Amino acid sequence: MQQNIIKIIVGSKNPVKINAAAKAMAQLFPEYEIQTQGMDAPSGVPAQPMTDSDTRQGAINRVNYCQQQVEADYYFAMEGGVDCFDFGPATFAYIAIGHKDQLAIGRSAILPLPMQVYRALKAGEELGHVMDRLFNTVNIKQKGGAIGLLTHGHATRESNYTQAIILAMAPLLNPDIYG
Repeated sequence: MQQNIIKIIVGSKNPVKINAAAKAMAQLFPEYEIQTQGMDAPSGVPAQPMTDSDTRQGAINRVNYCQQQVEADYYFAMEGGVDCFDFGPATFAYIAIGHKDQLAIGRSAILPLPMQVYRALKAGEELGHVMDRLFNTVNIKQKGGAIGLLTHGHATRESNYTQAIILAMAPLLNPDIYG
């Protein structure tokens, strides 16, 4: 007997994002085989989004691009960004999920950033590069991310994305309630 399959396209080749999508969907649909594939998808926003709205739009743009390129059951995009809030600078990610004609949007937990990091980002650097320099790491954005470094490994970029994806799926899991 063949197991049911859910095919997912992630608008990135970053293994952290691909793994987060696969883990989230495996938790939500344990009776299915989850097939996850990443693809390069343009965000249409700066490489380091510096506003909430740019970050959200980048995730949406990536999902829209993937939907135009290949057939799948679900399309995911995670766009990491930064903004300065009343309490100070923080980083977060927007999650966009495309399924049939629906688009679900979610946002991850936020991570407060040191002001020195925020200043470097405002000067045009990307968060991963700033964190690599600050903590003497290499390509941290494809590993635990700033989250892993600043929480001493108690949270990771992948764990944050996985939770955010599960929460963002709520409207797709309950279409009768969300309308």
